Amino acid sequence: MGTRRKARESALQCLYQIEISRDEPEEALRLFWAERPADAGVREYADGLVRGTRARKAEIDRLLARCAKNWTLQRMAAVDRNILRMAVYEMRFSAGTPPVVIINEAVEIAKKYSTPDSGAFVNGILDRIHKGPPDDEGA
Repeated sequence: MGTRRKARESALQCLYQIEISRDEPEEALRLFWAERPADAGVREYADGLVRGTRARKAEIDRLLARCAKNWTLQRMAAVDRNILRMAVYEMRFSAGTPPVVIINEAVEIAKKYSTPDSGAFVNGILDRIHKGPPDDEGA
């Protein structure tokens, strides 16, 4: 498994922990890495994903709400919701990785950590975001 995949999986686990425990991101990261040591490259990329996703959470959630037809964020499984948030952050606000790669990674992580239908669910929403969100509700 590559460094970025490990980082994305670690970031997902930390984002989930933050949502469930309501810890501040810095405290959650400190606790997470204390229990799960990783090499510097994994930590650096994961930390960036966690901090960036949390910093842009409100903006990301508005975009997800516009693009997740017939789904509210509250109805989504917590794991799926955090995979989507992280992928949207990476696609929209973090340069360097092509969106199709980010979508593929998110789908694979969803298949591994969530329900059997989560891969298709995540793919559908991220594909809609990648192609351009609807203009009818404003950002």
